[in-house]
Amino acid sequence: MFRNRKLVFVGLAILLSFALGSCAQPTAEPTTAPPVVAPTAVPAEPTVEAAAFEGLTFEDPACAGFFSSIVAADEHTVVFNMCKPDAAFLSKMAFSVFSIYPQEWLEATTEAGARLEAPVGTGPYRVGEWNRGESITFTQFEDYWGEPANAGTVVFRWSTESAARVLELQAGTVDGIDNPGPDDFAVIESDSSLQLLERPALNVFYLAMNNGFEPFDDVNVRKAVGLGIDRQRIVDTFYPRGSEVASHFVPCAIVNGCTGDEWYEFDPVAAKALLAEAGFPDGFSTNLFYRDVVRGYLPQVAQVAGDIQAQLKANLNIDATIVVMESGAFIEACTSGTCDGFHLLGWGADFPHVTNFLDFHFGEAYAAYGTQSASYTEVLAQAATIADEATSAPLYSEANNAIREYVPMVPIAHGGSAVAYRADADGAHASPLSNEYFAAVDPGGRDVFVWMQNAEPISLFCADETDGESLRACEQVMEPLYTYEVGGVAVETALATSCVPSTDLLVWTCALREGVTFHDGSKFDANDVVTTFWAGLDASSPLHVGNTGLWEYYSAFWGLVNAEG
Repeated sequence: MFRNRKLVFVGLAILLSFALGSCAQPTAEPTTAPPVVAPTAVPAEPTVEAAAFEGLTFEDPACAGFFSSIVAADEHTVVFNMCKPDAAFLSKMAFSVFSIYPQEWLEATTEAGARLEAPVGTGPYRVGEWNRGESITFTQFEDYWGEPANAGTVVFRWSTESAARVLELQAGTVDGIDNPGPDDFAVIESDSSLQLLERPALNVFYLAMNNGFEPFDDVNVRKAVGLGIDRQRIVDTFYPRGSEVASHFVPCAIVNGCTGDEWYEFDPVAAKALLAEAGFPDGFSTNLFYRDVVRGYLPQVAQVAGDIQAQLKANLNIDATIVVMESGAFIEACTSGTCDGFHLLGWGADFPHVTNFLDFHFGEAYAAYGTQSASYTEVLAQAATIADEATSAPLYSEANNAIREYVPMVPIAHGGSAVAYRADADGAHASPLSNEYFAAVDPGGRDVFVWMQNAEPISLFCADETDGESLRACEQVMEPLYTYEVGGVAVETALATSCVPSTDLLVWTCALREGVTFHDGSKFDANDVVTTFWAGLDASSPLHVGNTGLWEYYSAFWGLVNAEG
């Protein structure tokens, strides 16, 4: 146990200067010490104050990521000292991936797989039972600090077929479903026992290419694909109302998402000419990977995959062999850069800021496309430090144009989607972020609320997940410092009662909510926050143990310390 002693986790003792401020620690002189891979105990002075609470500190004086240090200043105060300003700090903090775990639980669950099925959080529900392949049961947490959940029990079930989900809803065996198919919208609306709630299209579906494999290492090949896919046909044929062809990677509803030039118009003649110029006048053969999991950005998976395969052949003479993978294996393989052809993937907004889309997918750390281009990675890194949206707009325009020129992927659609509930579900809502919060739903006075989504969660340790079905399950159990309003995108306090920035945005001081209890009965305090972030940020930490081992959100949004490669 690390309670009641001070831990200092240090990186290299180098101070880097930045255009918007140096990487100095605002609350203390920089510590100079060699890198360590395990916590170092600093004996506390035998005083009453030290015995009462000895705070922990995470340090990265070399500023490999966003934080120079994270300090438990006292039992209910955490100070985040930044290496550079972060325009989306609170929006990121509200993302459920950065939910807080008990320090003791993290220390006790370092074996492979120990965290995946029953995480300990502070939310209105706790994990009851997970019957793999069938259902997950969540039970009400009676010592929850906030408004108690309406239903005593929430059950998650799943089916890949939208028609099957609708039939269960009509039969009353479930209370709510995710992503009814395009043909089901009218069916639900015509049934007075049901209600349909549509989501804004804050997502993107794209066709990705990995330039680490031939022939995708040639930009003209990638550009030919960008010209050779009829994206309008895909949207018109396979997507529900509210959908649109993607003019940019980021939906235009998000500020600065659609700055810069629009994507290429469909031009199969120019596409074939570019392919011939690249040395492939007769096309080539490759693979087309996907997972058969419905998403708001991809409502008819197999059909869209088949259409893209047909278009590649007809428009470019590219023979793409379809490879269907299990969801978890697909995510791990393609996002780590080992899928050697095309792959179909997408993204739904985790928080409503342009950095959520661009920084994750086009930051230097994201490996799915092979080698990223400095023509946009460096611009995005600069733009992310600017809080004023008008000031950052020219940088996002430059980055969008550079992505368009480099063509690591082809943005195809922003998909309209919906959720449906039984008509008597009070508090039913559709979240623009696809993070429906079921503690707020009263299922007609029944004590059990049953939700049916598209697929089974991969794991419930969402600090190391990107799978949307997993994240929604985690959001019933876990809580971050901030959160999003139910059914909306506004940021609200959660485990913190406030996080106040310095004028230069380099220091954020967060006051923590008092009297909060974890599901295991332990008390929430500042050391839990520091330990959670240390586990996520330090790749050499013995606590940096999860599911995929990629910790993609921590890496993309904050930057890892002591990461290899």
